[in-house]
Amino acid sequence: MTPNGTDPPWSSTTQGAAADPFLARRARVRHISTIGRRVGYLTFGIATTLLAVGLTTSFTEAIATAVLALLILGSVVLAPAILLHYAVRAADREDPRQGAS
Repeated sequence: MTPNGTDPPWSSTTQGAAADPFLARRARVRHISTIGRRVGYLTFGIATTLLAVGLTTSFTEAIATAVLALLILGSVVLAPAILLHYAVRAADREDPRQGAS
């Protein structure tokens, strides 16, 4: 239970997942994918902002290192998250147990 009294999105009671462990795992992977995509895009946004700040002020080696590190981190996080997102969407489309969703 979360502090507001609801079950987290990856819990086994969401969307009929209590009866099916595959649906519970899919919900958990969907949640991880969502967080990964948010973190990945956030790091790209921070890197872009930092690059713009560096170009408008003094572009130092520290700024270049930070931008490079953020881009690498964003790529490492975002690439698997996007793949997981598409995998979950495909599984939702192919699974007859899901109904019309």
